[in-house]
Amino acid sequence: MFSKNSRYKKLSDTVTTDARGRRLGSKTLRMVPDVAGTFRYVVEEGDRLDHLAYKAYKDSTKWWRICDANPEFMSPQAMVGKEPLVTISIRVTFPGEGDPPWCDLIRNLSALVGVEDASIVDDIRLVEREMEYEGDTITYTGERAARSVAVVFNRMNMRKRAIVHEIRALGFNTGEPFTISRVGKKIVLPPDVQG
Repeated sequence: MFSKNSRYKKLSDTVTTDARGRRLGSKTLRMVPDVAGTFRYVVEEGDRLDHLAYKAYKDSTKWWRICDANPEFMSPQAMVGKEPLVTISIRVTFPGEGDPPWCDLIRNLSALVGVEDASIVDDIRLVEREMEYEGDTITYTGERAARSVAVVFNRMNMRKRAIVHEIRALGFNTGEPFTISRVGKKIVLPPDVQG
């Protein structure tokens, strides 16, 4: 049973046979329409797809048109940054003696329940520096390196402070965790066409 404005109501009925030989009634596959529009919307904090659909089409139930136009996202929530998986970046330094325990850090973070991925990110920038050489001041370009830890975790069973605590437990100093989100990123709002 579909409501009168369902995008599946007009699809034809079909009968399929499952692996056990049972015949099951269903609807045919709904093909995602080609999107001709190029209007891009920048995601803002607190956005919801039904609200965006109302702004674009004056009908909040057409949120699925926005999903059809953005197939690179596995879920509608991911499109507006509301999915359970969160990515944070934390700048780290190691003030201790000897080599920093990078392998232990990644192993310990990866073992935490809720952590999907952990990696070290090198940020190397070229900066101009000055130095004295034989009485002259010369300007040269040198490297400035910084390291961060990028962690993807499920916010349903892990918190940022637990990740920071684990990093500090190995002797690292940390900066403030920075959340890498969808806010400020673009999505497609397609024209309101039938399909």
